[in-house]
This record gives sequence, C-alpha cells and structure tokens, in this order.
Amino acid sequence: MKVPKYYQIKGDLLRLIDGAAPGTGLPTERELAEQFQTSRTTVRQAIAELVIEGRLARTQGSGTYVAEPKLIQLRQLTSFTEDLRDRGRDAKDVVLDISRVAADGEVAQALGLAVGRLVYRVERVRHAGEEPIAHEVAHLIGSFPRLRDELARRGSLYATLRTAYGVDLAAAEDAIETTMATPQEAELLRAETGLPMLLIRRTAWDRAGRPVEYTRAVYRGDRFRFVARFGTF
Repeated sequence: MKVPKYYQIKGDLLRLIDGAAPGTGLPTERELAEQFQTSRTTVRQAIAELVIEGRLARTQGSGTYVAEPKLIQLRQLTSFTEDLRDRGRDAKDVVLDISRVAADGEVAQALGLAVGRLVYRVERVRHAGEEPIAHEVAHLIGSFPRLRDELARRGSLYATLRTAYGVDLAAAEDAIETTMATPQEAELLRAETGLPMLLIRRTAWDRAGRPVEYTRAVYRGDRFRFVARFGTF
C-alpha cells in the first residue's frame, strides 16, 4: 500500500522531536521542506496533523514548538480545579459571567425544568497555569446567594457548592463528542478556528437524586484526553 507523502513526513517529524523538551522550537516550514526534500504544503499538512494530535503546538507569528504532554481528567465527580491540583498543576479561572437567566430548551430538559425557569449561569475560561484549556458554561438550579463571592473565595465550583451551600453531588453523566472550535472559542482559548475540540455535556445530581448542574464545556483537543476506569481492584 502506498503511504502518502505527508504521512512519511509526519514520521520524520516525530523522529525529529523524539526526546525533545516541551517548548523546543522546530525549524521553519521552508527549512523542513528543504531538509526532507518535499514541498512546504506537504510539511504544513504533516505539522497540522501533529498539532491536532497534541504533539506540536503552533503560535501565530512565533512558530511551531514541541507541545506539553496532554492533561488527563480521570474522575467524574471531582472538579477541574481538584483534578489539576492533584496532578501538581495550578488551576486558574477567568470568570466571564455569573448571572440569573431563563432556562432554554436544552438546559430545561437536562435539569427537568420548565422552559423559562430562572437558573444560575456561570461562564468561565479554565486555565492550567497561564494556559487556557477550556470554555465552560454551567447552569445551576437552587438558591446560591453571593455565588460570585463564594466562588472567588474557593476557585472550585464543586467545592463552593459543597462547603458554602451544602450541596454534595453524588452522580454525574458526561456525554462526550468532538466538535470544531468556533471563532469565539478559538479566541478565548488562544487556538485556531476549526481546531478539534472535546465537547462535554455534563448533568450532575445530588444525593437525593435531584438534578443540580448542567454544564457545556469545550476542551482543547490538543491538550486533553479523558480516561474512564471501571471496577475496583
């Protein structure tokens, strides 16, 4: 079977960066094309695929670099903040909006509400250190006075629900699919429009079986992979 030229170059690039530290810069597309005796278009296609896979990272106007290893989220009922802290990474949020809004059809169905019922809306960009990782919009049903202040004090939404409001989440369901970054998401996450993303819709319930949270989150596909473990040992 004939192997496409760009795929051969992709293998050459993987060998080139093997063992290189994250942040190591690559030669320019022109230099790589000369080195591998191929066209810049072929090199660009190989690089694009490695960016999608999270092996390389591109910065507009700066160049192409060896990417940081992908972050991993292992657990459903812990928060983004707790997951990163457990992995020795600093979590930081930029809160874009906290407000009371009327539930639309999607939110109402997920939370078992009538359309138009007021819910809390929390929109954030989640960071690992200084790197934006996800754009997240959570909708909450319940009474959460001074939510902005309480969330700012703790950082983690789940810790805030648990300690400030006595809401202990007991079950969650994640629906995961792929999508492409919209121009707005690309701007917020410092990514390219059309970059593959992980779209996660989560519904969470408290110990009484009442729905509390419905969240739509878009994670950078080049920075995250999700691992699920079943059973005990």
